[in-house]
Amino acid sequence: MLRYSLRQLEYFVATADHSSVADAARRLNVSQPSVSKAITKMEDQFSVQLFIRHHARGVSLTPAGERLLVDARGLLRYANDLQQNVQESSDVVSGSLELACFVAVAPVFMPAILADFSQQYPGVEVRLYEGNQDEMTAGLTRGEFELAVMYDSLLPPEIYTTELAMFEPYVLLPKGHRLSRQKDVSLASLCEENFILLDVPPSRGYFLNMFRQYGLEPKVAFSSPSLEMVRGLVGRNRGYSLLVTRPYYDQTYDGQTIVALPIRDEVPNGMLEIARLEQIRPTRVMKVFTEFCADWFARHQLNSGAIKAARIPETALSSGEDIDVPAVETQFQFSWKKNAPDKR
Repeated sequence: MLRYSLRQLEYFVATADHSSVADAARRLNVSQPSVSKAITKMEDQFSVQLFIRHHARGVSLTPAGERLLVDARGLLRYANDLQQNVQESSDVVSGSLELACFVAVAPVFMPAILADFSQQYPGVEVRLYEGNQDEMTAGLTRGEFELAVMYDSLLPPEIYTTELAMFEPYVLLPKGHRLSRQKDVSLASLCEENFILLDVPPSRGYFLNMFRQYGLEPKVAFSSPSLEMVRGLVGRNRGYSLLVTRPYYDQTYDGQTIVALPIRDEVPNGMLEIARLEQIRPTRVMKVFTEFCADWFARHQLNSGAIKAARIPETALSSGEDIDVPAVETQFQFSWKKNAPDKR
C-alpha cells in the first residue's frame, strides 16, 4: 500500500526546485504549513531526512533527497501522461516538455524545429533551455530536463541517445586569407597561426584533439564560449577557427565576410543526438518529440547536402505582404544516417 501521494511528491519537487518551503508554497498557491507538513510526513514514511533546514536561508537536499528527486520528477510525469492518455483520443498529444539544447546548435535549428513541431502538435508546451554539454548532462541526471539535443562526446553511460545527424567540422578563415582560395585546408598549415577556440564543453577538447592526434599543437590566441564571438574575431583577421555548427550566412554580426573550408585531414565528425536519462521511462510527449526530430532532419536533407531550416510562413505568403526573405540554405555538410537506430 502506498504511503505517499502525488500531491506530496509535487510539494517535495517544488521545494527542491526553489530551495525554499515558502517559495514553493507561493508557487503552488498553497499555505506554507501545508508544504512543511507534506515534507515532514514523507520523511516519516520513508524514514529518511530529505532536506537540511537552514535558518533564514531555505533548505537543501540531503543525499537521500537527491536520489528521490529524480524518481519523483519521473513519477509525476508518468502520472500526467497517464491522465492525458485516458482523457484524450489516441491521435491527440498534449502536455509539456523540458528540453535543453547545446548552446551553439540551438539558434540554428531550434527556431525552425519548434515552429514546425508547434504546428503539428499545438497542445504541447516546450520549455527550451540552452547550455553546454556538462550543464545538459547534469540537468538530465537531476531530472530537470527530459530531453537534450547535444553532440555525442564523452557522454556518461546513464545517458541514452538517438542519432539525428552527422556534421563534418570545417576551417573558418577571414576573407583574403592566404589559404582561403584552396579547396581544403590541412591542420599542419594552420599551426603557426592564431587559433580562435570555441571554448565550451565538449568543443574545447574536441577541436584540440584534432591537432593532437597528428602530434600537432595549435597556437591558441583567443578563446570564447560564444560561437558568434569566435566568428567575429575570425572576420576581423584575429586568426582562424575550427567549427562544426555553421549559420546561414558567411558573414559576422558586424558584416565581415568569412570563408568556411573542409579539413583535409581525417578528423572525427560531430554526431548530433537527442538524449534522455536511461532510467527515466519516456513519456508520450518525449517519444513524439524524439521521433519528430529524427524525421525533421531526414526530411530536410537536400540533394546538395544542405539543410533548409527556415520557411516563410504560409499566412504571410497568402496575405500579399512584401517580404524580403532571401532564399538561403544552411550550408552544413552532412554524412547522413537515415533511420538511425537508438544507441547507447
